[in-house]
Amino acid sequence: MTNKNIELVTDVIVSDEQTISIVELCHCCTLPIEQVLTLVEYGIIEPLDFHLSHIRWQFMGSSVIRIHTAQRLQRDLDVNLAGAALALDLLDEIKMLRRLKSNY
Repeated sequence: MTNKNIELVTDVIVSDEQTISIVELCHCCTLPIEQVLTLVEYGIIEPLDFHLSHIRWQFMGSSVIRIHTAQRLQRDLDVNLAGAALALDLLDEIKMLRRLKSNY
């Protein structure tokens, strides 16, 4: 797996395999914590450990990409959060199938 870096408008660079706190995620995506909690409810992103208090949640750096993709789906295609979550799951499935296919 290649290690990709994500450079954001906020001038923050996050590795897709790096863990980041919910506060850092809010900063990277310029979202209030309430919106991040909503994205978790819809399954767009998920914390590494649900059992912790939400203020102590950690996320994979790849969550930043998922949030930005969900935002683009909403903005460009007028997709609601449930539709964005479904689209992201389908995109993940396609990536997995392509990886499997390339291994054969």
